[in-house]
Amino acid sequence: QLPLVESGGGVVQPGGSRRLSCTAVAVTMDYPAITWFRQVPGRDREGLACIVSRPGDDTTLYADSVKGRFIISRDTGNNTVYLQMNSLEPEDTAVYYCAARSRFCSLQSRLFTSWGQGTQVTVSS
Repeated sequence: QLPLVESGGGVVQPGGSRRLSCTAVAVTMDYPAITWFRQVPGRDREGLACIVSRPGDDTTLYADSVKGRFIISRDTGNNTVYLQMNSLEPEDTAVYYCAARSRFCSLQSRLFTSWGQGTQVTVSS
């Protein structure tokens, strides 16, 4: 099975909010860093936000394009990572993916090898 499973996508009105979930089903790497990406046709995947929990080093990282609008968080059991998306606009329409790598946060798609299958978010009136 896929190591990560995304859920929570759907159709949202402009200005609305949506929360996505990324559940680690078969991730065995040490201290995984989880990043949310999105992709639209004809474009590379865009890194949005990352979170990693290591001993004495809990870290988040945001792209400028979503800073102040999106919030990444992890549940207390460290099994699920969320992306709270606010003030959504049509340009946010994309397939949203989560991905995992070991230990260090990154927004660079090429550094990730474990991916979910994605969840579609459509922003339209």
